[in-house]
Amino acid sequence: MIQAKPIELLAPAKNVECGIEAIKHGADAVYIGAESFGARAAAGNSVEDIATLVEYAHTYYARVYVTVNTILKEEELEPAKELIWNLYRIGVDAILVQDMAILQMELPPIALHASTQADVRTADKVRFLAKAGFSRVVLARELSLDEIFAIHNACPDVELECFVHGALCVSYSGQCYASHYCFGRSANRGECAQFCRLPFSVTDSDGNLLLKEKYPLSLKDMNRIGQLEKLLDAGVVSLKIEGRLKDITYVKNITAAYRQELDRVFKRRKEFVKSSAGFVQYTFSPQPDRSFNRGFTDYMLNGSKSDIWSVDTPKAVGEPMGRIRICGRNWLTITGRKEYHNGDGLCFFTQDGKLQGFRVNRVDVNRIYLYVDSGQLPYIEPGTEVYRNNDADFDRLLLKESADRRVEVTATLTETDNGFSLAYIDENGNIGSATIEIPKETARTEQYNNICNQISKLGNTNYAISNIEVELSDNWFIPSSRLSELRRDAIDNLTKVRKDNFKQLQTREIVKDHPYIQKTLTYLGNVYNSKAKEFYQNHAVESIDDAFEKKISPGAVLMRSRHCIRYMLGECPKYHKKTGHKAPFYLRLSDGQSFRVDFDCARCEMTVSI
Repeated sequence: MIQAKPIELLAPAKNVECGIEAIKHGADAVYIGAESFGARAAAGNSVEDIATLVEYAHTYYARVYVTVNTILKEEELEPAKELIWNLYRIGVDAILVQDMAILQMELPPIALHASTQADVRTADKVRFLAKAGFSRVVLARELSLDEIFAIHNACPDVELECFVHGALCVSYSGQCYASHYCFGRSANRGECAQFCRLPFSVTDSDGNLLLKEKYPLSLKDMNRIGQLEKLLDAGVVSLKIEGRLKDITYVKNITAAYRQELDRVFKRRKEFVKSSAGFVQYTFSPQPDRSFNRGFTDYMLNGSKSDIWSVDTPKAVGEPMGRIRICGRNWLTITGRKEYHNGDGLCFFTQDGKLQGFRVNRVDVNRIYLYVDSGQLPYIEPGTEVYRNNDADFDRLLLKESADRRVEVTATLTETDNGFSLAYIDENGNIGSATIEIPKETARTEQYNNICNQISKLGNTNYAISNIEVELSDNWFIPSSRLSELRRDAIDNLTKVRKDNFKQLQTREIVKDHPYIQKTLTYLGNVYNSKAKEFYQNHAVESIDDAFEKKISPGAVLMRSRHCIRYMLGECPKYHKKTGHKAPFYLRLSDGQSFRVDFDCARCEMTVSI
């Protein structure tokens, strides 16, 4: 019999509260940032808080991973090492790493995951990282199903993690230097200023205006909820939701949606099973389109690039609600039968293409009154489409207690020579039992229902009864108080056994002398400190340039991407068989800064350069 493959739903945690709710809503694992060295500097947490999350997660055999995935300055090496040891001591299951300097440190036996910031796009890189000590790699978002499958075939013993939902970086992760160049805020240091969400005008080499103050580098949000089975068949074992800066309502809704869809897959495909324990009951129906999004795309999973950009706005537009019928002084009427709530966020595009929004103050029959600072709405042309980018009623629902997660147990009551024994067996095969000594007396009334009632009272625990077996030779009388005592002791013992039997992740053996996939490293290698340089020298790299953050090269490529402006404009020489405008193109900001855009059609890549 083939053993089912454990599959992990991995959710983001801005803080401990978000992490706990992610687990409660069905996540098999969460990833979270510590106080420093995480690729989202604004989402840091103390070691003590992470310890709280670890304890809660392990209750359900769920995992906690911590991001230590920035490139490190020389003076940060020792503090980073100390942090990793502290994370290991509190039971963190793995750390996510970009800077190879960490592999030159004296580390505890903690599992290593190669961050998406490590720019993992090929089987050769995966193979190298596995030999270096990584048990898992986070694949680049741009990879297709065929590319993922090829990597899995070449490296079947390496766990593959893949993003399935959330905001998209237009550049290959770890290869974007635009934020540092323009604002002194390095994406590789967790300080990205989102250069890609800025408005640009686009011109061709002849100066022809192709786009005016649009958002050609801004992408829609990823949504692969309909592609999960294909990803599992391609070899992915961890399905990752982006969003370490997202709020708790987003985490609840998106985690629950993917949990339910994965469970539907597991019901059909018995060769897959969830990697943690417990089932979830929800008080709401998950709806991904009602959380923050810029529109959805499965990105390049199936090889197509069509309609992936959010060129009109980098903000969330939300669901279409209808069109303006009448615009009053501070109210609107809108076509359609949608229901509106106090506090809803509504928005529309003005005639010059700008997104403008308002909050709903109150709804009176079919009139929607809005909060307007000036007291009067600007005139909105009848027929203008209106969107809802914040559903206040849905958010209020999610801010309440919205899920309950329990580990299933079977209960078996048996008799001993001097009394009775109760055992709870959980879904992982752990057993917690207890006995009481009590004289056996035949009861005058039937006892079965009371016995079942008492041993199933698990409301204040993390457990839920799935089955009860009462194996007694007679209708023995057992006082309810003694049954309660028996239940408490058996459950306490089960909790202890579950904790003792929880398996830590295994570290991978490190091979120290296998050659890197390149002999030369440019600034794209992100080598920022002496230990990173030492690592690559030990792996036969002969020439190593400093990271971009140390030395800005004239004419350097700031960003490289599979997203292509020329393709999106319908002028791809490969797919559209036409080139109406001469390359290179130029991106221009309103302050006059200009960036060159080149197209490598053989590699199907676009670059943005100084």
